[in-house]
Amino acid sequence: MGPQVLGSILHQCSKTRSFQHGFSLHAVAIKMGFISNLTIPNHVLNMYAKCGKIDFARQVFDEMSERNVVSWSAMISGYDQAGRGLNAVQLFSRMKLEQANEFVFASAVSACASLLAVDVGKRIHSQSVVLGYADVSFVSNSLVSMYMKCGRCSDALSVFMSSSERNTVAYNAIISGLVENKQVEKAYEMFRLMCQQGLVPNRFSLVALLGNSSNPNDFRVGMELHCLAVKLNLDSIAFVGNVLIKMYSKFNLIENAEKIFWSIEEKDMISWNTFIVVCCHALDHAKGLIVFSEMIKTHSLTPDDFTYTSALSACAGLASSISGRQIHGNLIRTRLSYDTGVANALVNMYAKCGSIKHAVTTFNQMGFRNLVSWNTLMAGFANHGYGKHALELFDRMKKLKTKPDSVTFIALLAALNHTGLVEEGKFYFNAMQETYGIAPNVDHVSCIVDLLGRARRVKEAEEYMERYSFEHDPVVLGCLLSACRVHGDLIVGKRTAERLLKIQKVSASPYVLLSNLYASESMWDGVAEARKQLKDSLMKKEPGHSLIEVKGNIEKFTVGRISHPRIEQIVGVLQILGFAEDGFSWCH
Repeated sequence: MGPQVLGSILHQCSKTRSFQHGFSLHAVAIKMGFISNLTIPNHVLNMYAKCGKIDFARQVFDEMSERNVVSWSAMISGYDQAGRGLNAVQLFSRMKLEQANEFVFASAVSACASLLAVDVGKRIHSQSVVLGYADVSFVSNSLVSMYMKCGRCSDALSVFMSSSERNTVAYNAIISGLVENKQVEKAYEMFRLMCQQGLVPNRFSLVALLGNSSNPNDFRVGMELHCLAVKLNLDSIAFVGNVLIKMYSKFNLIENAEKIFWSIEEKDMISWNTFIVVCCHALDHAKGLIVFSEMIKTHSLTPDDFTYTSALSACAGLASSISGRQIHGNLIRTRLSYDTGVANALVNMYAKCGSIKHAVTTFNQMGFRNLVSWNTLMAGFANHGYGKHALELFDRMKKLKTKPDSVTFIALLAALNHTGLVEEGKFYFNAMQETYGIAPNVDHVSCIVDLLGRARRVKEAEEYMERYSFEHDPVVLGCLLSACRVHGDLIVGKRTAERLLKIQKVSASPYVLLSNLYASESMWDGVAEARKQLKDSLMKKEPGHSLIEVKGNIEKFTVGRISHPRIEQIVGVLQILGFAEDGFSWCH
């Protein structure tokens, strides 16, 4: 086997990222004495760099008795692709400038972009101009990307406009850069210019603009881009389809998102994950689990950490412990270990499904816990009314030097609230500000107001609300009004209701709470007036509902509705148990 054949095989190893074969061939090259041939060390260096073994590549580079532009280019490019931009720039500075070519300049500029080193990038830009490489398409594209990543949009546009070869890649670089720098209108303008020049947009052009859709005007443009994607036969490609799913879901057009999902011909893992998340955000957790099941059973795909986290979130949303335990079992069978985010999702799922003991067990088995882990279990204790457990968990956090954040205190105060630990609640509310420097937000104040209100300290709750300037917040006012209704404090209740009705005209709750407050004091004229105001507002009280899981199926029962398919059997059992009279007029 001669040097040419060996070089050809090494080149194939570089293309296929075959490190083990390339490593063996390196040994062959040394044994056969081919290492003195400059071509072979260059192939070996390039192979190691492409396989991600950048330190092996550097060792080969340092041992070379002679180097040419290919040697320098492979090494600088390798550093850049390995995310070691500083090494790439340092090596470029050691190189004789006249040796550099367009590939070296493109890699050096790319390294500056990753470092956000705009001053170094500008010097390399000037050197490329002197040597006549700045106008080469991939060098100018690298310069555009570098300036955009460094927030220098005007410099990027200047490079782009002075380029003699503005192809689709160049337009994509300028469009995506403008979007990243929040200059969306300018990006649309460049896209239109690109089309006017007769260039055909590709998937990167569309994705750069589609990923930005957030307001109604963006949606109109997004629809137009979707039509263009259909025309160009790009809508069924996963790379474009995934972004379209996210775009439609942002505007709560879940049916459109679902149609796009099923139209994608070769769904990748991102497609499945994106649609499961869309279902969860739309509160259609059941559909999210159906999609997860189809992904595993029908398409035989292996879920990743993100998939498991999303599916467990769906189980938590349904309070479906059976589905959650099945997913946990699948994790145990198929994974030796999993990400902290998945473990956090397990803790959350068990807590929301009522299995707080399993949540604690999962938490204690975690090899690494981040702040989200502690907050998740704390919230679980809050939802179950375990205030003392929450305090013990908080003390454990302090001993392990884990610094709490705003969310930690929301969960802790909620736990103390549900347990009625008033003095402890006041203590930690004050400690949050004085010890940890966390300013109270609406959630913290709502918790302390509700805590004091439940303890019949309504006036003190009102003082807390006013002290922290939340007397115009509907959530805090709602907590206070609810406490007034429970404890019959008509004076504070009327004052709170008046404040609430001034700022909240979209909910029936203030009217209902005020009506109930009057009723508790037998003030029937007040009840009639509150009910009249509710009727005049044309609002309706949202009926309450309960969810229970029976043999893996989620059953929903809504107040005032008898549409359940087995309602006669249910009423029959209730009659036997003595909870219902003959007939079920109570359901109307």
